[in-house]
Amino acid sequence: MSAKSAISLRTVAVALGGRTVLRDVSLEVGQGEFVAVLGPNGAGKSTLMRALLGLVPLHSGSAVVLGTTPAQARTRIGYLPQRRGFDHSLRVRGIDLVRLGLDGARWGIPLGLTRSARERRRVELERVSEVIELVGASPYAQRPLNTLSGGEQQRLLIAQALVTDPELLILDEPLDSLDLPNQAAVSGLLGRISKQRNVTVLLVAHDVNPLLGQADRVAYLAGGHALAGPVEQVITGPKLSALYGAPIEVLRTADGRLVVVGQPEAPHYHGHRHPD
Repeated sequence: MSAKSAISLRTVAVALGGRTVLRDVSLEVGQGEFVAVLGPNGAGKSTLMRALLGLVPLHSGSAVVLGTTPAQARTRIGYLPQRRGFDHSLRVRGIDLVRLGLDGARWGIPLGLTRSARERRRVELERVSEVIELVGASPYAQRPLNTLSGGEQQRLLIAQALVTDPELLILDEPLDSLDLPNQAAVSGLLGRISKQRNVTVLLVAHDVNPLLGQADRVAYLAGGHALAGPVEQVITGPKLSALYGAPIEVLRTADGRLVVVGQPEAPHYHGHRHPD
């Protein structure tokens, strides 16, 4: 772990609608680390990300993000929420989507507020072009979003989250709905960005397998609690059985993939799907 901490949680609890979603969660993430946040639906993964952004209040405990409070750190964080499909009639180009990330109402601050409008636009366009190239989206950035594949769209969304040059990148299920080759490609892209740019990456996922070659550590959530550490130490039968309070078996396939067997269903939340 880096000597400098990017995230420090101490015995954090979060309650939503009178229900405790997270309880006694402690987590340390070093600057430049790539951490996969895992767990079943309803485990509180998305809730934890929103707490790190200062969008959900803590019921108890403390959270320090980039040396300050989550709300104060927000302009230094690139955030990609859970993906929702684009309208097929949408004619917005990829480059326009990335440029939206420079809007101060989103997850960053506008560049060059004291410059002339022309100079500000030049700087913005340079930055947009830089991150589009970084994620490998230059060949299709001028095309409308509704003509792009899921993997191409996801690269542009990642570029949007990167356009303000964040110190911390929070991605909520960016691999969801992608096929296996695109999962591997996006995972590898984020791993390279983390290492080359010293950007801390917190990535929410259901499956650790696409991330095995990239993640420095994992944080596994279940039953409102969290267990963090290297993959080989956390994703084991005994550790997950203790976390779930139920028998869990972890199998490794011939090609090295991990399969978690026996995890119980997440609890229902007021008759609907629990906010993850």
